[in-house]
Amino acid sequence: MKKLDIIAAPLEKRSLKILLFGAGELGKEIAIEAQRLGMEVIAVDRYERAPAQQVAHRAYTVNMMDANAMRSIVDRERPDIIIPEIEAIDLDVLFEFEEDGYLVTPNARATHAAMNRERIRELIVKSGVKTGAYAYTRTDDLPEFTDAVEKIGYPCFSKAIMSSSGKGSYFIEKPEDIKAAMNAARYETRGSGEMAIIEEYIPFDTEVTEIAVRHLDEDGSRIVTTFPKPIGHYQIDGDYHSSWQSPNVGEYLPYNVDEIGKSVDKDPGLAEEAEKKIYDAAQKITDELGGVGVFGCELFVRVRDGKVEVYGNECAPRPHDTGMVTYISHPQGFNEGGLHVRAVTGLPIPAHARDGYRMFDPIKPAASHVILSPAQGFDPEYKGLFDAMSVQGANIYLFGKPLAYHSGWIVEERMGIALALGENAFDAKQKAEIAAHKIQIRTATEPAWRGQEERRMHVAV
Repeated sequence: MKKLDIIAAPLEKRSLKILLFGAGELGKEIAIEAQRLGMEVIAVDRYERAPAQQVAHRAYTVNMMDANAMRSIVDRERPDIIIPEIEAIDLDVLFEFEEDGYLVTPNARATHAAMNRERIRELIVKSGVKTGAYAYTRTDDLPEFTDAVEKIGYPCFSKAIMSSSGKGSYFIEKPEDIKAAMNAARYETRGSGEMAIIEEYIPFDTEVTEIAVRHLDEDGSRIVTTFPKPIGHYQIDGDYHSSWQSPNVGEYLPYNVDEIGKSVDKDPGLAEEAEKKIYDAAQKITDELGGVGVFGCELFVRVRDGKVEVYGNECAPRPHDTGMVTYISHPQGFNEGGLHVRAVTGLPIPAHARDGYRMFDPIKPAASHVILSPAQGFDPEYKGLFDAMSVQGANIYLFGKPLAYHSGWIVEERMGIALALGENAFDAKQKAEIAAHKIQIRTATEPAWRGQEERRMHVAV
C-alpha cells in the first residue's frame, strides 16, 4: 500500500480505476465518493441497473458466482483496485487476482474469511474476542441439523454460512421450528446454502456495529486503525432495520437507545467501559483480518454483574448497512463509503487521539431507518416524499432499485432509508422512523399504494 498523491482524470489512460464486484446501495455510495475524488468506477452486479451501476462510468451484469465471468471483466478492465461488495461472488478467484498483481481490498484472505460465517467465527475466536456457543451443520440432513440445535439449546439462531442482510437466517424457539430454519438456510440465502451455523442466543442489552477503518497514517508510512463512534442498531428477522450514532455514547451504551428518558438506573462509567471494550474487540478482529478499508464489526454488548461484556458476532470487510447512518452523522467525504475509498486508495483519515485510540466523531446525534417495499415487482414508485422530507432534520435516500422482489436470488425489498439528525440519539431515531413511515410504494405488478407495514420494536409509529 502506497500513499496516493497524484491522480489523473477518469476515463484517461492513467486514471485510477476501481472495480466493484457488487453494485448495491453500499457500492453506490462508494462509487459516488470515488468519483468525487476523480476516480474511474466500474460496477458489476447480477442484475441490470443495480444502484451503483446507475452512477458508475461502466457497468457489467454477470453471474458473480462464475469465476470465469469475473476473470473476463478483470482482464478487460485491468483495474487498480478491486472491491468485493457482496457475499454472493466467487471468493476463491480473488486469490488469483492478487497473484496476478491486482489489489483486492481489504485483501483476498480477509474477504475470503469475513464473507463466510464459519471462517469469520473461527477468526474471531482466534483473535481472542469472546463469542457465544456455536455449531456447524449441513442443511440437507435433518438429524444432523437437529443435533446441532439440541447441542446449542433453545432459543438459538440458524444462519446460512454464506449470506448477508439476514437472508437464510431463522430464530429457533422450539423443535417445531427446525425444518423451517433448515429450509431458510438452504433456499433463502444470497450465497451458499449447503451449510449453516447454529448460534447461541445471547440476551444482550444492545447490538452495535463498529466501523473500524484500517488505513495509512498521515505520513503514509504505516497502517493504523481509526474508530468512528459505535453505531447502535436493531434487527428484525435478522436484517438491519434502524441504526443510530452520537458524539455522546452514554445516550445508547451499554443499554439500548429505547431506554433514553425512561427510569433506568445508568452508571455513566459503564458507557465509557463499553466504548473501550468495543474498540478493543474491533481492533483484535481487524488486526487478524489485515488489509485496508472499512470493516463492519458486529458486536453484542451486555452488562453482567456490574461489568460490561462484549461478544463478537460477525465482521464485514466493507461498509455495513447499519453504517448508512454515517451518510448524515459524518462530514461530507467521511461517511463509511468515503472512509472506505480513502483507506483503499492510500489517502489519510485525519483523527484525534483519546485514551490511546484514534477517534473520528460524528457531527451530531443521528439515526437511519429502512424503507422497505411491501409490494413486489418492477417499476417501483414512491409516494409521500413531501411529507417525509417535511420532518425536521430528516432526509430520504432512495436507492433507485429497478425492482422489489422477495424470493430467489434477487432479494431487493430494501428500497431506501430515512436519515435524521436530532438532539440526542433517541430523538433522531424517532424522526427517522416517522419519516420512513410516511413513504408508500407500489409496483407495476401490485399497483395499489401500500405503506410501511413493519411495527415491531418501533417507538414512534
